[in-house]
Amino acid sequence: MCLKQFAASRLALAGLPLSFLLLLAIAPLCRLLAEGGMQFHLDLLSDPYLRGRLWWSLGQAAATCLACVLVGVPLAWLLARYRFYGRAVVLRLLMLPFVMPTLVAAMGVLALFGPHGLFGVNLQDTPWLLLYGNLFFNLPLVVRAACDGFAQVPASRLAAARTLGASPWRAFWRVEWPAALPWLLSSLCLVFLYCFSGFGLALILGGQRYATLEVEIYSLVAYELNLADAGALALLVLLVCGAAAAAYAWLARRLATAAKAEPLPLRPASNPLERLALTLAMAVLLLFGGLPLLAVCWRGLGAASSWLALWDEDVRLALWNSARFTALTVLLAGGLGLLHAFASGRSLAMRAAMFLPFIISPVCAAFGLLLLYPQWSAASGLLLGAYALLAYPFVAKAVLAALDGQPAHWAAAARSLGASPWRTFLRVQWPLLQPALRRGLAFAAATAVGEFAVTLFLSRPEWLTLTTLIYQRLGRPGQANADAAMQLSCLLMLLALLAFWIIETAGGAGAKEGDRADAAQSE
Repeated sequence: MCLKQFAASRLALAGLPLSFLLLLAIAPLCRLLAEGGMQFHLDLLSDPYLRGRLWWSLGQAAATCLACVLVGVPLAWLLARYRFYGRAVVLRLLMLPFVMPTLVAAMGVLALFGPHGLFGVNLQDTPWLLLYGNLFFNLPLVVRAACDGFAQVPASRLAAARTLGASPWRAFWRVEWPAALPWLLSSLCLVFLYCFSGFGLALILGGQRYATLEVEIYSLVAYELNLADAGALALLVLLVCGAAAAAYAWLARRLATAAKAEPLPLRPASNPLERLALTLAMAVLLLFGGLPLLAVCWRGLGAASSWLALWDEDVRLALWNSARFTALTVLLAGGLGLLHAFASGRSLAMRAAMFLPFIISPVCAAFGLLLLYPQWSAASGLLLGAYALLAYPFVAKAVLAALDGQPAHWAAAARSLGASPWRTFLRVQWPLLQPALRRGLAFAAATAVGEFAVTLFLSRPEWLTLTTLIYQRLGRPGQANADAAMQLSCLLMLLALLAFWIIETAGGAGAKEGDRADAAQSE
């Protein structure tokens, strides 16, 4: 009887998130496939322009992966092997680009290398602008993953290789590299997925000459109303993203079976060459991960137009909409994420369904919703539902990881002492879940603040947000509009940093202790 009740409660919990996925992900995806599947044929790619967009989309994603390997692996090795004051802070700050809205990153890149850029080099209408923006977002991800991979190297195995006469270079290739490779490959799958299906950076930094397939889909729908070709291209994007996601799932599954034993202890930089290498590593991280954000602040604070002049009706409306959409999205994502996590248990199907919104790009998701529910395109509920669809997997993933990490005997001990299931949950499980829930909600809030593609497809003038207002100001001529776009980007960055601050407060004490330990060991 207890097993039947448990199964029934698990099924009841799964009902709402599964229904949500069916209505806002699976059904729109099927509608999109029907729109593009009937029209998809090889003749579509015989068009030199569309074929060029496909090859550029694949090429810039592959080039970003290669650049992340060449730059990120040495940085990760240094972070994994040496200790220095502030190392824990550096590792946590590697998450910062991930929670930054794409428009903020795009504005930072333009402030550095666009017209009138701080470096005096105009890279607009060149492929390098988009590639640099891709590195801003994805290099920290590769560095963090590879650093965790290098930390898995067993100390005894590396010591045995050195004892048998292997040089440091040979020991790296035969012992360290195989241990870090699964972590690196799984992160590169995500990098390829983010770059190939990215929209905001490609729209702002790529321009018409270096538009990706995602930008082309938006142009076909918004400007030409060519739904057939847009659906066919969206189907092509889904096929490529699905293949990349399948590769990521396979590698993540292989990674989950890896055992961690005898991690190598960190050592201080003992000679000038090692200290120089660490200094150069921090400089590279600053170049690709920090300068765009600092440039946004510099250009925004130093803009010729005053901040008071920026405070007009459109800005007030955009701030209000961004704040309320984010708050409502956090509430929806929190409820759906908790239900999905609790309903998942050991179910492989439920755990796989959690990653469905990650596979579908925001452009494809918004396009599918527009095709399936045209009568609701003017309803704010559809926009909020799309926001929640993209945000709630962060909550579900974080909470499920926390549930997996809870010792089963704690809840069993509480039940054996007479606690009811509800009291056991409130007094034992819930306090342990709160840090993970806060982190998931923070990522969900950051996703909602910076969401751009869905807003362009489904938004109305009265639903103006900061992201769409920045895009509007960029499309208008004049230095005043460019200054206003930089100032609005500062506001958008502040909203995203507020979500990041929530993440920091959840683990701030541990990070401070890590810094103190690094400093004490260095002395």
